[in-house]
Amino acid sequence: MQKGKRITRRRFIKGSIGAAAAFTIVPRHVLGGRGNTPPSETFGGALIGCGGRGNGTFGGLGPNVRKLAQCDVKFLTKADNKEIYADYRRLLERKDIDVVAIATPPGWHALISIAAMEAGKDVLCEKPMTRFIAEGRAIVEAQNRYKRIFQIGTYGRFGASGDKNRVLTHKIMASGLLKNCKGVHRKRGGLKVREWSGMVNAQPQPIPKALDWDMYCGPAPLRPYHPHRFGGSHRGYWDYEGGGLADMGQHHFDPIQWTFAKDYTSPVEIEPYTPPAHPEAVAMWGWVEMKYADGLTFVFESNEWGKPYGRKVERGVGLDDLSDQNRKKIAEMPDPEPLVRFPEAIRTRKQPGGHAEAGHRCATLLHLANAAIRTGRKLRYDPVAEQIIGDEYANRLVNQPMRAPWHL
Repeated sequence: MQKGKRITRRRFIKGSIGAAAAFTIVPRHVLGGRGNTPPSETFGGALIGCGGRGNGTFGGLGPNVRKLAQCDVKFLTKADNKEIYADYRRLLERKDIDVVAIATPPGWHALISIAAMEAGKDVLCEKPMTRFIAEGRAIVEAQNRYKRIFQIGTYGRFGASGDKNRVLTHKIMASGLLKNCKGVHRKRGGLKVREWSGMVNAQPQPIPKALDWDMYCGPAPLRPYHPHRFGGSHRGYWDYEGGGLADMGQHHFDPIQWTFAKDYTSPVEIEPYTPPAHPEAVAMWGWVEMKYADGLTFVFESNEWGKPYGRKVERGVGLDDLSDQNRKKIAEMPDPEPLVRFPEAIRTRKQPGGHAEAGHRCATLLHLANAAIRTGRKLRYDPVAEQIIGDEYANRLVNQPMRAPWHL
């Protein structure tokens, strides 16, 4: 309350205006108004995963969310199960928490997201959305089942949806009028391939007392502790993530996927250029070409190993790719609806722009590329059944086993 506005009992009852005065002196922050949020639009929030991305991810919940609790497996010796937790399941039991931000390694994203939505919480989850493809479908099904708000923690599509040239491309691709798409989009470098490669000869180290290493590994195999498997460098191990490609790929391809209207499908052919992969540690690779059923091609190019990609020339999609009749149809099409951001979504209950299906399809790009890198061969994929075709070993990467008792 502002200085000079304090209401004492004596001032409250003084004078002839009586009860009417009570309504004229209610503080603005109680009723809302410019610069003030009423209690009905304030949410209780929690952060699960308090590493380097934690605070940034929580900030994406918006200004109307108050942090009531935080959880991390490194809080084992100071958890009080009131404001600090080491086990996310205890945190999710709280009824005063409406929204959770998840910033754990990706091996935990699906299980915690699903448990949070089942507990009635809305979810903002860091990228990459999942560690393997089947986890993404499970998140989509949970979002639909529990009618919660889910947003993946990357926001490039919101900027893309405001660019008139990208809106035009989106309309052309969404129209279905372009039957033989010659568009090629290349991502050159910036994928931190060497930076997030794993160690292949790490020696076991003592587990820090404050760290619940068993819980950190969770659904992944229980390997001996080494500090390189913990913190940001966890990205270098297939157990927890998929290297720099998974770390940076969803940031880059989220707006590209929206631009080319591919939020509800996936590539059908994936071809890699890569040396043999290590079974546990993510390592170097050259490029991966991914083609959709309509001919659209995406390329991940590391710029860190081997010869540059040179199979197809990069090109966009435009009205020149259409007949005169179809150009008129595009001109008559309305622009897509503005994308809803997460803070608005939790208030209005409209699904946000980076909803579960869109996030899942973007993460699928990363997982298919990594599956091709790990197998070292061309793969064919069914985007409806969400299965790799004719390659039993590669298809095992679509729905990977989890260590008991964890399961989707």
